[in-house]
Amino acid sequence: MPHTMLKLKSIHGDKLPIPGNEPWHVLATDPALSVMIDFRSRSSVTVSESDSLDAALEHMKHAGVRCAFVVDVNNSAVVGMLTAYDILGEKPQQYINLAAISHDEVQVKDIMQKIGDWQVADIRDIERSTVGDLLKVFKETGLTHLPVMEKTENNGQRLRGLLSFAKVKRLLVDYA
Repeated sequence: MPHTMLKLKSIHGDKLPIPGNEPWHVLATDPALSVMIDFRSRSSVTVSESDSLDAALEHMKHAGVRCAFVVDVNNSAVVGMLTAYDILGEKPQQYINLAAISHDEVQVKDIMQKIGDWQVADIRDIERSTVGDLLKVFKETGLTHLPVMEKTENNGQRLRGLLSFAKVKRLLVDYA
């Protein structure tokens, strides 16, 4: 294979836009992949199943996300998903009433969405879908976040990405 030398260049001018600060919008006809958080290029945010709700929410706020994947106490596998809505909604109070414990004693594992309860999309379907298709799915299911799965070489499965209803609504030019 021939060796190609990387050529460096100078920047013309003395100012650049701040990265990530430019307005970004999508149309309903744009590819669904354009709004997916792809875990091949961006790491996921995780919280431990044994974390308190306050600690999990604080970590999510610090990371700037409304959804985190829950890992087991050994930090070896994803066992669930937790959204800010789960923490701030009725789930904690319902669990407190059921278990007769205080708010400080509620752990992430007590209110998280367990993997068995997830509804997920396959990356191959997302690759063929539009932002409008996603919007329809979010509206019909009431989901706030949609994990995207892909098959591994040995026919297993892994998390490939995450889709957020709030992100789609925020970026969609004509969302009403």
